Amino acid sequence: MPFEEGYTHLFGDDNLVIHRDGSGFVSQDLYLHGFFSASIKLPADYTAGVVVAFYMSNGDTYERNHDEIDFEFLGNIRGKDWRIQTNIYGNGSTSAGREERYSLWFDPAEDFHQYSILWTDSQIIFYVDNVPIREVKRTEAMGGDFPSKPMSLYVTIWDGSDWATNGGKYRVNYKYAPYVAEFSGLVLHGCTVDPIERLSRCDQDVSFRLIPTGISSKQRNQMGGIRKKHMTYSYCYDQARYKVPPPECVMSPKEAEHLRVFDPVTFGGSRRPRSSRHHRARASRVDAATSILI
Repeated sequence: MPFEEGYTHLFGDDNLVIHRDGSGFVSQDLYLHGFFSASIKLPADYTAGVVVAFYMSNGDTYERNHDEIDFEFLGNIRGKDWRIQTNIYGNGSTSAGREERYSLWFDPAEDFHQYSILWTDSQIIFYVDNVPIREVKRTEAMGGDFPSKPMSLYVTIWDGSDWATNGGKYRVNYKYAPYVAEFSGLVLHGCTVDPIERLSRCDQDVSFRLIPTGISSKQRNQMGGIRKKHMTYSYCYDQARYKVPPPECVMSPKEAEHLRVFDPVTFGGSRRPRSSRHHRARASRVDAATSILI
């Protein structure tokens, strides 16, 4: 889809560069469920404090009870790797963020890799290169915390110095600017919604039936291996944050043991308060030294 057909310029007037036919940064349509994907190449070298986000949100429409589904890429100091953070909010439940973070098994600044979100009325699945890394199933216990209202697709790059790298210990250093994120192959394969009547057009779209509906046995095995090796944080196992895991959590002894070895303070039962700060809101602008190339 050419940029001008599917997307609208969001912010950062001089920092958005259209390179050939591409895809954009806030979708013109609202979607209720679907498959959303982008091939992304992240900035290289010193990237501490830099946040690249590929996410769905309706914060502009529902300011106090918005929904959100996040892929956030968190930069790092030289010699340390980028990290992925996934998260969901429903009905403005920002005080109960459901974060998970992962290391990567490749250099995301060296080449393009595909990052995808599947969102249905019963589950949310996050994929990296078509391999699932996280599945969130809708449960009765979650109530309205499961994203359920129409959302737009956003892509942003911004200064998250206050929280993104070691809880704000390392900030953006603009002597390494410009920080350029490159995007291609952005897919909007979802159920569009009339912005005025809020009515779904899914029934009129035969191609909507082609969207994945779940995880195969092979994919589930792949997901288990990635989570075992590369997951570095999950809110379900954070004993410093929750005395009792949130009710929707399905605990895995293998994941618990992996995280305990990785961080015994957070996942081993210590009550020492967490020093990291969890992200709660989006930046309102793109700094002049952060750019996106499509």
